[in-house]
Amino acid sequence: MGGALRVAIVDDEPLAREGLRLRLARMPDVRIVAECGEAGEAVRVLQATECDALFLDVQMPELDGFGVLARIERGPLPAVILVTAHAEHALRAFRVGALDYLVKPYDDETLRESVERARAHVARVRESGGASPVAELPAGAAPPLARLTVKREGRVLFVETARIDWVESVGDHVRVHAGGESHLIRSTMQALERRLDPARFVRVHRTAIVAMPSIRELQPYSRGEYVVVLGDGTRLPLSRRYRAAVVGALEGSR
Repeated sequence: MGGALRVAIVDDEPLAREGLRLRLARMPDVRIVAECGEAGEAVRVLQATECDALFLDVQMPELDGFGVLARIERGPLPAVILVTAHAEHALRAFRVGALDYLVKPYDDETLRESVERARAHVARVRESGGASPVAELPAGAAPPLARLTVKREGRVLFVETARIDWVESVGDHVRVHAGGESHLIRSTMQALERRLDPARFVRVHRTAIVAMPSIRELQPYSRGEYVVVLGDGTRLPLSRRYRAAVVGALEGSR
């Protein structure tokens, strides 16, 4: 992505704003274009300012960070990184499509990772010509997941399901492989499979779910058995139970 990452900061605590501003100023190719200490002011400024990433405090008087997002009428919204001293808002952050969730206090490396995640996200959005929607889900709706939440070292990351290559079962957890990284999430395969987009993901074994775009080929193994070979060379067994569904899904996706 060409040019500096344009960043806005919204936090009602002056010391928190100053600390974040100083940390961001030390990073290359980051330019702070707006800084607000009050929610109402933030709504007005964000509607009139073009920015790529928004560091937004969750808990503010009168109107919290979620309220700020709900009142911004222009679109699309920037990559949103919610910042808070409490972790209990992580689920709601996921529901409004936040890119990352920083729990105070966070270190420089954690902040740097969030900035790079925002930079990569903005680049993908620009390349695809798409928007980065941030909106509450309708009551009772359960569309396919767009992001997974990953708890790691005092913060919560968000992994876009479009980046997932495959998922494996690990006891009472699942390990998600996405873009060369792996993330351990507390979930069952059945629960996760119900929430993933069936037009993109297919079960190949009781211990593995695969993103169809990641499948390079099906190779015969022995006695009618096959293995699924992914683009990175990963080889996964294809269970007889799921073979027909996998073949049908792959043919239907051509």
